[in-house]
Amino acid sequence: MLLPEIKEREYRFKLALRMVLPIFALVVALVLHTFITSQDTLSTSFYVESILVLVFSIYFIFYLIYKGFDTKITDSISKAFTREYMYEYLKKEINESKEYTLVLLSVDNLYEINSRYGIKNGDKVLSKTIDWIADYLKSKDIYNFPIGRIKGGDFIIGLSGDKSQYKTILELLCLKSEDFKIDDIEIQISGAINDTVFSKDIDYLIENLFELQVKNRNSKLAMESIEVNINPNELEYSVINAIKRKDLLIYTQSVFENKIELFKECFVKLKTEDKKLLHQKNYMKILDKLRLMGDYDLIVLEKILKMCKKPDSGKFAIQISPTSLRNYTILTKIKEVFVKNECVKSRIILIFNENEYYPRIEKFNAILQQLRDLGVLVAIDRLGSLHTSFLYLRDLDIDIARIDSYYTKDSDEREYKSIVSGFNVMAHEKGVKTWVKMIESQNSYALAQELKIDYMQGRYIAPLDKNENNRS
Repeated sequence: MLLPEIKEREYRFKLALRMVLPIFALVVALVLHTFITSQDTLSTSFYVESILVLVFSIYFIFYLIYKGFDTKITDSISKAFTREYMYEYLKKEINESKEYTLVLLSVDNLYEINSRYGIKNGDKVLSKTIDWIADYLKSKDIYNFPIGRIKGGDFIIGLSGDKSQYKTILELLCLKSEDFKIDDIEIQISGAINDTVFSKDIDYLIENLFELQVKNRNSKLAMESIEVNINPNELEYSVINAIKRKDLLIYTQSVFENKIELFKECFVKLKTEDKKLLHQKNYMKILDKLRLMGDYDLIVLEKILKMCKKPDSGKFAIQISPTSLRNYTILTKIKEVFVKNECVKSRIILIFNENEYYPRIEKFNAILQQLRDLGVLVAIDRLGSLHTSFLYLRDLDIDIARIDSYYTKDSDEREYKSIVSGFNVMAHEKGVKTWVKMIESQNSYALAQELKIDYMQGRYIAPLDKNENNRS
């Protein structure tokens, strides 16, 4: 048992003792009074009964008080429901309602507030923010709604009805929050909304809310929703079975250097039992959740190995999870593939990116060097959009840096000429090749050539090759 648990038990016992003493004293006083005033008429059974009453009253009073402290339904900081109680409450509400909506509201800059202003001010922000949200919803005639703290600065609100009734209210709340401050502390609030049309499973609903929120933060449309045509439970089932069957399709797109095809990037789709295709954006998060990412990466590598064994098949670039590379078991199997199969040597490029910087950078770099020694090229992705890509370009010994497609797709390419040029110079100064994808127009292609980008890719240059699947 941990020390906090021991101290909590001690605290509860002392508090219960202080609460029971007056009751115990009253029972003792009544017994003594009866004994003194009626001593001559009392039977032996009175003494036995008195002792039993005292013992059982003490036991049940202690039990009820201790049990009462053991049941906690509100968070001590925000006064919202605890996560456990909120889940149980929402499950009951969803089962009893034909239509039910969940709203996620988050204090996005809570970590910064805690670091800059102190934890006490962070706690105050949470409490005041909940009050502000409650007052706003009351102004829209929404009363007595359940609200629970899921984690950190993330809160879930449950509302009866479908999301169309509340979507505009949520958008206005997020807009109004731009001017919201507590003691001159700026509060950044974001939100997302879904309803039981998506799923009746509370776990899927809340997971989807966080996915929506991430998309909303990266979107110009603050409350844009994701249309999902597959039930999340069915989607998980399809992903699990596709991995078991190793049933996937690999599409390729050529990447050029000076108008010469240098290698092909591989795009993977999983196949369901009814022959439908699952795009990466739909199944990658599920692979992480179900701890299947390592298995998936090995299956993809196995498929690429078969493609490499075919004559004149060239080089291939594949996405791989950095967590797979840092997993000793998965890494060992990856290295075995390259050691046992000479045909893949110097023909595989592993591309990776991640949102959080891996602190044990020397260990990570050593792993990458082991792979490079086996003839593998290493590429980082999304340079210019993820801060980790900048740091990895600085700290890791890699071969290629791919600039994020934001600077080439659906934008005025000339507007970002200086930025892309800066990325290019940074990479070349470290001896790293540069790569741009999503070249969709002559302007993008001309700009990439002008800036002397090493590798170029996009539909303007070459389409996706669907024939590769039939040959693999």
